[in-house]
Amino acid sequence: MILKNKKFIISAAGDGIGFTISKLIVQNGGKVYLTDIDQQKINKIKHNNKFKNKIFANQLDANNYNQVRKYFLSLSHLKKIDGLINNVGIAGPTKYIEKITNEEWQNTIETNLNSHFFFTKFAIPFLKRNKSGSIINLSSTAGLFGFPQRTPYAASKWAIIGLTKSLAIELGKYKIRVNAICPGSVEGDRMKRVINAKAKLLKVSPKKLQKEFESMTSIRSFVSKEDIASMAVYLLSNNSINISGQAIAVDGHTERMV
Repeated sequence: MILKNKKFIISAAGDGIGFTISKLIVQNGGKVYLTDIDQQKINKIKHNNKFKNKIFANQLDANNYNQVRKYFLSLSHLKKIDGLINNVGIAGPTKYIEKITNEEWQNTIETNLNSHFFFTKFAIPFLKRNKSGSIINLSSTAGLFGFPQRTPYAASKWAIIGLTKSLAIELGKYKIRVNAICPGSVEGDRMKRVINAKAKLLKVSPKKLQKEFESMTSIRSFVSKEDIASMAVYLLSNNSINISGQAIAVDGHTERMV
């Protein structure tokens, strides 16, 4: 129970990686205060007795500054927290850059980057009162490599690593650690949508493109949501007390990007 009695805030955690992290935190003794834009997902979590008094779920748009500000005001009774996981991220368009509209570019950059800023800004006073803690930003291997036909997504994920390293320097004196997890290709519906969109653009079969994605890594397979969650729990725990400012890939060793 390495997170016993510790409290964590997670954005965009109604399902997928965020919810998998939430469940593993609870299994390790912690409590989770999660948000998601999808009210149905929030309702499902609220009505699951398994998570009663362990996961506290609220609906909000993480890209809306005032909604995030009000959410943190509603958590004032906590006084302090032990960690924050910034998990918001959208895939953005799969297009050659000259075909990307201004709206598509702005939406991807704003959603993937602004949400991290909003949550971090309002979480820091809670972490400072704790005099320690851990912030995890979800980047991507696309934040370590170039990613053709996915430029807004890659640009936002590189920006998250810059944010991470800068915050690690800024917050180190308060014993607040800041790291980025860079997932590779994570098995599941989201990756299927990414592959299908790119296969359509390149006029190849999704099956062939999936093989291409798998061949990008040394282990020749996708990673799981549980792999990402395990790394997150490690970085939230005192086992990682001297790890900060790092961009840690959980990706089976990406060699290149398609």
